[in-house]
Amino acid sequence: MAKRPTGRLPKRPPREIKTSVCDLPPVPEREFARDVNPFRASLIRLSDKKWVNGTVLHYYFFDKATDGPGGRWRGPKSQCDAVRKAFAEWKKLPIGLEFKEVADREDAEIRIGFDRFDGSWSYVGRDVIDIAADPNERTMNFGWDLTTPYGHDTALHEIGHTLGFPHEHQNPNAGIVWDEDAVLKYFRGPPNSWDDQQINWNILRKLPPGSVAGSAWDPNSIMHYDFEPGLIAKPEKYAREGLSPKPGLSPVDIKEAKSFYPALTKTADPELVALESRRMKLAAGQQANFRIKPTRTRNYTIQTFGASDSVMVLFQKTSKDPRYMDGDDDSGLGNNARIEAKLYRGKEYILRVRMYYAEAGGETAVFMW
Repeated sequence: MAKRPTGRLPKRPPREIKTSVCDLPPVPEREFARDVNPFRASLIRLSDKKWVNGTVLHYYFFDKATDGPGGRWRGPKSQCDAVRKAFAEWKKLPIGLEFKEVADREDAEIRIGFDRFDGSWSYVGRDVIDIAADPNERTMNFGWDLTTPYGHDTALHEIGHTLGFPHEHQNPNAGIVWDEDAVLKYFRGPPNSWDDQQINWNILRKLPPGSVAGSAWDPNSIMHYDFEPGLIAKPEKYAREGLSPKPGLSPVDIKEAKSFYPALTKTADPELVALESRRMKLAAGQQANFRIKPTRTRNYTIQTFGASDSVMVLFQKTSKDPRYMDGDDDSGLGNNARIEAKLYRGKEYILRVRMYYAEAGGETAVFMW
């Protein structure tokens, strides 16, 4: 069974009523060699869980009586419709990712359950495919009713994790000073009953520098927990009043989503042909897209060149969705991203390169031979 990752603190209309929160399992942070400077590492962390823009993410709702203990992963139509509505809300910002529901779990990157005994959680970004590769595993779960206003926020929040966005209350730029004794006492108690390691990981821990965009803290982010009064020592406003984010996607949420995943244009991507180098001048987080139409059927090598960190992904264009073929992530390493694949004359392919970090003013190149 999949581990149970991230989730959002449910709202508590009567403040004295505590509610269960999701337990983010400890995951080792990405490690870097000694020659990777902190600035380079921070830029890699900013994008390393994000998808390449233009990716079609397929989602599936578990629907069999054998899915989960006692079939608990299955959800009624009303709950599935609430998730569909949340996917549509993210898409209409607009962003360049596509979301498509599929009937076969084998075709899905995102697999959704509704186990009421397992809280609400989601894997973060590309962990969906890097960690939860088994098609019989969930990558997202919902543990309470999604047809309420807060339930809608829950669905938006978990999809935000799948898009690669972490918890905002762990933003290292937030300036939150916790009343650690109060936090420990609160979350040690029922219904969470966490040990101190879990509390540190889910609440007190700050994300690594550079892992969030910008420098400002957004207390209204859809990716923020709701906190009772008395848990935050500073800023004093939240110590007195607690912190309850406004419903829905915040302006900062929208800005960041559109920054990482800008809406796709209808202009044709430049063509990458064999034995011709294509220069790229990309800032951290930016992306270049190329179309490939081989004149011969044979094995090809595609590689980036230059002092850079990037993820490169190859898709085959089909009448339905672009079909993923291969990808390589060279971030933090001494080599360049490289893909070897057999390409066929008469077929068309899409190559997407997202830049994490590049020296020499962001100038790099991609070459196919």
